[in-house]
Amino acid sequence: MEYQKAEKFIVDKLKKELPKRLYYHSINHVEDVFQAAIVLAKLEGISDDDFQLLKIAVLFHDSGFMVHPKEHEATGCKIVRENLPFFGYSNEQIEKICGMIMATKIPQNPLNLLEEIICDADLDYLGRDDYDSISNNLYKEINVNGNLDEDSWLKLQIGFLETHHYYTASAIKMRKQKKEDKLTALKKKLAGLSNK
Repeated sequence: MEYQKAEKFIVDKLKKELPKRLYYHSINHVEDVFQAAIVLAKLEGISDDDFQLLKIAVLFHDSGFMVHPKEHEATGCKIVRENLPFFGYSNEQIEKICGMIMATKIPQNPLNLLEEIICDADLDYLGRDDYDSISNNLYKEINVNGNLDEDSWLKLQIGFLETHHYYTASAIKMRKQKKEDKLTALKKKLAGLSNK
């Protein structure tokens, strides 16, 4: 397994081929999820081999956006299957990586600890201080036609935060309370808009 060569391959490819109109699903998002996954992996105490697979899964998890946003997880797995054999990854490792990528599809459905870690890392920002700036990038990305008003966007965020939950003990401990605080703040903001 040539991890560093595989990492360079996908990072270079993402930087060149991710559409510039992706304000949220950008290389910055990949790097953010990567850092969150490293923290969670260490806290959850996974093996070195699994850690290497997790890092590669994170780097490829939104690679499907280079092709098309629809079903981007499945497209990402196709990219994984086409490219990782050249870097010495076995079929078993590739399927484990694809399992992690597919687990990030909303609604998330992780089946093991590695999949839980990538899911929690992917949405780590929901329970962080930089929620608003990251959320604004998502708004810019999905509101390309300008059809999504502030009221609708608040309702969308509230609905998402209400249904989302972290899976790993580490993410729950680090992020759950701040996410709940953000949910309360968004509900107050929506109530304020409704009273105008």
